Amino acid sequence: MITSTPSSDSISAGVREPWVQLVTALEIALVYASILLYIWRWQPAYPRAWIALLAMVVASHVIHKDRLISMGLTLHMLRESGQVVLPIALTLFVPAVLYGVTHRDLLIVPPPGLRVLPPFAIYGLWCVFQQYLMQSYFHNRLMEISTNHHLTSSVVALMFGAAHLPNPILTVATTLGGLMFAEIFARYRNIFPLALAQTVGGFLIAVLSPPGLIHNMRVGPGYFFMLLK
Repeated sequence: MITSTPSSDSISAGVREPWVQLVTALEIALVYASILLYIWRWQPAYPRAWIALLAMVVASHVIHKDRLISMGLTLHMLRESGQVVLPIALTLFVPAVLYGVTHRDLLIVPPPGLRVLPPFAIYGLWCVFQQYLMQSYFHNRLMEISTNHHLTSSVVALMFGAAHLPNPILTVATTLGGLMFAEIFARYRNIFPLALAQTVGGFLIAVLSPPGLIHNMRVGPGYFFMLLK
């Protein structure tokens, strides 16, 4: 049994004044809309626009005086978060692996070796970055607006899923997974177990999903371009 005090009780800044809440809500909407615009419109013409978007997020951390511990970027609550994430991950991933093993035509795993490690590590870093954006930034900001963490977790999950449209498998998986991750983060502020679970889960989704639906894990316009090939 986990008896540690939830990090949200000890390190959360709490809900701010109404006018600050309004400004924070506008900030969230602006940054999220900019990310969607980058995915759907800006990326082909302005591939480095993500630098400006990241600068906006970093500037927000400075303005809001965020701490690494509240952002889940330290070792604080790592064990507690892992103790929650691990059983859930095993419950979901083990049946998926067993299903893939019994349906060898579905489970297409590259042969083990050093060549597999760099792509897996790169994807893992990408998952860390996604959890940083969704939890360390968006969820933290939402928790400055509302003390209802079930509500903020639901909003984060919908945002995470919507960012993966129109890929049907990824949209469903990231919405459901995003809700689970956000609920855990609201209680135990650490993104690393979440990112690890996302990395393994994303790998399994990639190798088990029908190619005609997963489209090489593409989202946004790239999903349709893959469809036309």
